[in-house]
Amino acid sequence: MSESSSLAIGDEAPDFALPDEHGNIVKLSDLRGKRVVVYFYPMDDTPGCTMQACAFRDAYPEIQERNAVVLGISGDGEESHQAFKSKYDLPFTLLVDADHMVARAYGTWNEEQGYTRRSHYVVDEQGRLADVQIGVRADQSAPLAMQALLKA
Repeated sequence: MSESSSLAIGDEAPDFALPDEHGNIVKLSDLRGKRVVVYFYPMDDTPGCTMQACAFRDAYPEIQERNAVVLGISGDGEESHQAFKSKYDLPFTLLVDADHMVARAYGTWNEEQGYTRRSHYVVDEQGRLADVQIGVRADQSAPLAMQALLKA
């Protein structure tokens, strides 16, 4: 995986293999044939991150109707992800990017300030980017991702 901050619509989504909240490895390439909303957020259970996660939770039935799944990614660990999922009844997978390598590959890691910028990517069934939103507002991430899913 190479570092890139200039991913664009139509580019192949960088593949990754990360542990989920239970330690099971999830590979993006294993989800080919489905659309995938990959969203990055700074930290579990903070106001903006909770707003973003709950918006994806609330839209999840419609997301599933669009042959899509959601993967949330932050640097938080498995226990933190488990607590966050349980507290807000999140129906989708949260992934642990402890070394921020996936955030770097997607261009969402802010090296200077040491945090992941709130972002999302919609990956099509062939593994190509259908939407790229870096630095998106917490209240706009799910609606913009839904717009991208409705277009395709």
